Amino acid sequence: MTAPYLHLFYPFQSVETAQKLLKACYQKHQIDQFEQKSYNNAYSFIYYVEHGLTYLQQSSNTPTSIRPVLMFYGMVQLIKACLLTVDPCYPESTSVLAHGVSTRKRKKQSYEFLQDEVKVQKNGLFSHFSDKMFHVKQIEGTKYSMRDLLFSIPELETSIKITKNKSPFLAVGKVGDSFIQVPQSILDDYKMTKDRFIQHFQKQTSFVYDSMKEEAFHFNETKQPRSCHYSPLLYNHEKSTLYIPRKKEQLTFFPEILSHYLLLYNLSMICRYETEWWGELLHTFNSSDLSLINHFLNVATVKIPFYLHGYLFSTFGIDCEV
Repeated sequence: MTAPYLHLFYPFQSVETAQKLLKACYQKHQIDQFEQKSYNNAYSFIYYVEHGLTYLQQSSNTPTSIRPVLMFYGMVQLIKACLLTVDPCYPESTSVLAHGVSTRKRKKQSYEFLQDEVKVQKNGLFSHFSDKMFHVKQIEGTKYSMRDLLFSIPELETSIKITKNKSPFLAVGKVGDSFIQVPQSILDDYKMTKDRFIQHFQKQTSFVYDSMKEEAFHFNETKQPRSCHYSPLLYNHEKSTLYIPRKKEQLTFFPEILSHYLLLYNLSMICRYETEWWGELLHTFNSSDLSLINHFLNVATVKIPFYLHGYLFSTFGIDCEV
């Protein structure tokens, strides 16, 4: 089985191409010594890409018991390649080499994955690439729940409905349409008046209010999404559909690739250090966590290379449609 979208990175496996693209990036951002730095980083860029693709390819042919570890480190290597396009001195210090997040070292007896959380550390890769690539500043000590992270991935909709009896997002339109329709029922979820919601939605997104039609708010798109991601709306890659989160706090700019990083970090740590719980989850089928985790891993196999390829193409000024 071949991991989807990995072939899209093949053009970057050439020193001449990598150097040319990095040079153009550095010139665009007015970085000193752009030509020298592009030469210095060309091989690192290629090796990060090659190493990342190898991990992700192997993860498609490996048992679930170790799959999250391979996926996480494959993702990390591709993120490092992306970082070199905007941070030519990466890694400038050892402080950015750590994962940048932590989790509980010991799980409680009644542990459930969805109730777990990870905490942002002062330094490390997570905060660094979040800031450099997406201009999202992370605050030390911020905690992210696995439930909220999983409930922000629309491809999991069916699994979430069946296993948790929840519908954490609402469909609002198709990618490429010039407008979206937000059901008026969102006012109950957000506990807002019509005017307050319109103001809030316009502030958080690139859409402007047009009218109310058939119990729905109509908003028009004012600009194309950045770097082939659609945050703060949620993107279903399988259906090319956009969704709005029903939890008001989640309508904020948080590229989905950050959620994948945090989920895979925690799963990779569980694989390595919570072997007994992990083994029981995989072999006893006692928890609905397993179906959500398996579904997430399959979705992430597609969306990680899709998003990171899109980021590179956007940064290099290449059309990112696939």
